[in-house]
Amino acid sequence: MTTQARTGETLCDRIDALIAERSLLKHPFYTKWQVGELTVDSLKGYACQYYHHVLQFPTYVSGAHANCDDLPDRQELLENLVEEEQGPNNHPELWLRFGEALGLSREEIIESAPLPETTNLITTYRRLTKDSPFIGGIAALYAYESQVPEVAGRKMAGLKQFYGIDDPQGLKFFIVHHSLDVEHSKVARNLVAKYGETPKDEEEALDAVDEATVALNTFLDGVCREYVAA
Repeated sequence: MTTQARTGETLCDRIDALIAERSLLKHPFYTKWQVGELTVDSLKGYACQYYHHVLQFPTYVSGAHANCDDLPDRQELLENLVEEEQGPNNHPELWLRFGEALGLSREEIIESAPLPETTNLITTYRRLTKDSPFIGGIAALYAYESQVPEVAGRKMAGLKQFYGIDDPQGLKFFIVHHSLDVEHSKVARNLVAKYGETPKDEEEALDAVDEATVALNTFLDGVCREYVAA
């Protein structure tokens, strides 16, 4: 293994440790979800807020894509972007179907007002992926995508066991992300390892993961405050 490869792997290990420390599955909202302690109304509020993030997620990927100078690496990010956004089964559409399975109308979800914490999540990710160096943007994407497969699986299990939601159409968002983001997170991790060459790169990446994980957990704080009874 080359010195650069060892440096990249060490950086990824440090990032993984930070992500594990701030795992979304440790957040009270998701721990309650996993044991059926949320009300359907709490899930509806969450669904409205999370939609805004799902809708904007392709713009985070396109921001990182635009900041990448290497064609093969851009092509890998483009595959991710296409899977997120293209066609009738794009991911915002799949999320709307989940909302409908909860009993929401599409209009209720689309027209919902984002909480301040939701807006903060979106603006943080847009800045990290679009206005920061590529290493920071791809590290921020990894901080989210690396958690998605397990989170999606736990959410889906809870929905089936405690909330009676087992229609594949209503669960399609979770089914897709339970498998798809395994590959997406591998791509992001490999890019972090590749571009994390210097101490400055490492600092950029770790700072981005710090901001991203805080914003993700703060988003759930806002959902709890607004939709979960004390």
